[in-house]
Amino acid sequence: MVAARVEAAGLDPWRLGGEVWASGSRLEGLCFSGANLVPLRGERPAIRAFADRARRHGRSCSSLVGRAELVLPLWEELAPSWAPAREVRADQPLMVLAGPPTIAPDPLVRPVRLEELDRYLPAAIAMFTEEVGVDPRAGDGGAGYRARVAELISAGRAFARFEDGEVVFKAEIGAMSARVGQIQGVWVNPSRRGRGLGAIGTAAVVERLGGMGRIASLYVNGFNTAARRTYDRIGFTQVASFATILF
Repeated sequence: MVAARVEAAGLDPWRLGGEVWASGSRLEGLCFSGANLVPLRGERPAIRAFADRARRHGRSCSSLVGRAELVLPLWEELAPSWAPAREVRADQPLMVLAGPPTIAPDPLVRPVRLEELDRYLPAAIAMFTEEVGVDPRAGDGGAGYRARVAELISAGRAFARFEDGEVVFKAEIGAMSARVGQIQGVWVNPSRRGRGLGAIGTAAVVERLGGMGRIASLYVNGFNTAARRTYDRIGFTQVASFATILF
């Protein structure tokens, strides 16, 4: 996630949308501070240094996210001053698929066109609300979220299967670095769940990423056993664990 930003914008905070904090003379510790606080590496002294800096700045991020072995110690340091969190998701398997999917992709999944934004947006809102637990339209009536979704569509990174003008499957490629693309926002219309659309639809997005020369990556809540089985079927393997602290 952070690599994609830095590759596109460099380290200038204004263009990057945040700051990269470093600790140690040889950059033993790294942390991104922006809309999300993302510890990247570091032992306990570096984690404490990042916590001290975050406390001084005050909380402006909507979540603390990254590898669990970094996020959870950082949250231990921050919790006395930043708590309560809205939700702590301590076990989120980080999964990777470096080759083609092991099941046939859905040929009806395709990039969403910008003129389809109004048909795609309700599915995106439903997915976000279901996954994150808040309505993305809160605060500004949805203008900011609509703009972000439109940006993904314009970049060719939003995918859907439409039936009778309605989205029955959707997914997006969120962060995309030179090597890896992160699949996010996987959603199947509730009326069509249990029919395998999530698996073959996600496989189609994996195939797209392979065509772009990228490794497919995603992370999933540990308690979501159905999604984990789906990603196993596609060929994903777990390489690490993420954790997310939601505010």
